[in-house]
Amino acid sequence: MQVDTLLQSPPLLIAESLAGPLRSLAERSLRQAPEVARRLIEEIDRAELITDGQMPDDVVTLGSSVSYRDEDSGAEQTIRLVMPTEADPSQRRVSVMTPVGAALIGLRRGQRIACEIAGREAVLAVTGVGRA
Repeated sequence: MQVDTLLQSPPLLIAESLAGPLRSLAERSLRQAPEVARRLIEEIDRAELITDGQMPDDVVTLGSSVSYRDEDSGAEQTIRLVMPTEADPSQRRVSVMTPVGAALIGLRRGQRIACEIAGREAVLAVTGVGRA
C-alpha cells in the first residue's frame, strides 16, 4: 500500500507535561522495543506542545478512551491509552509503547495515520475520543 505524507505525519498535539515523561519512557525502551520507541520519539519531536488547559477534548492523550477503525480491514476498536505499567489487553488498556499506542497519541478525532501492525502497513482512523 502506498501512503501519502499526510498519513505518515498528520499534525499532532501533545501536552507539555507529558512530553518529557513520554520521551524518557521511549529512550529507556530503545533496546527492548526499538521501532516503537523511535516512533514515539519522532511523534513527540514533531508534535505541537500545548498546556494541559489548552488540550482540546478530541485529542488522544494518556488516559483517553479512543475509538479507531483499521481502514484496510474495516475493524473498529475502542481502547484506553495508558502507560506500560497500566496496560491490560483484557481490559482494552493499550500501552503507548505499542505500535497502535505510539501511532494514536496526539491525533484528533477524524485524523488518520499509517503505521505498521503485526507486520503489515495499516491506516488507522480516529473515530472518537473520550476523557477518563
